[in-house]
Amino acid sequence: MQAINKFTMVSMLVSDMNKAKAFYVEKLGLDVATDYRQNDNNWWVTLTFPGGGASITLARSSTTSNEPPEPGTMSFYFSTPDIAAAHRDLNEKGVTTSVIRDDLYGPGSGVKFFQLQDPDGSQLTFAQE
Repeated sequence: MQAINKFTMVSMLVSDMNKAKAFYVEKLGLDVATDYRQNDNNWWVTLTFPGGGASITLARSSTTSNEPPEPGTMSFYFSTPDIAAAHRDLNEKGVTTSVIRDDLYGPGSGVKFFQLQDPDGSQLTFAQE
């Protein structure tokens, strides 16, 4: 038996839940699955992709037992069926992106991608499927 068989969720700290939630929902098009808020410092929003798969939980928490990563220290990789359309759509929504490059996995790989940062500075990489 293999101990794990599927990646299901990543949880990341954010400095401003309203900004982070708006970015991932309004700019990137993710759906809110749950929005649990005790107060401004204890608030979790779980986001899902329209096509399913793993979820992202945005977290504001004052009750962690270990030192969590600082906001802005995460990196995410997303796939898209049309890199040019995704790039154009995000720019039209006011998101600052890098130019599209074609060497995600090194010179000559031919895998097209572009990058951007979320409101906390976490790096998001969009790659052609």
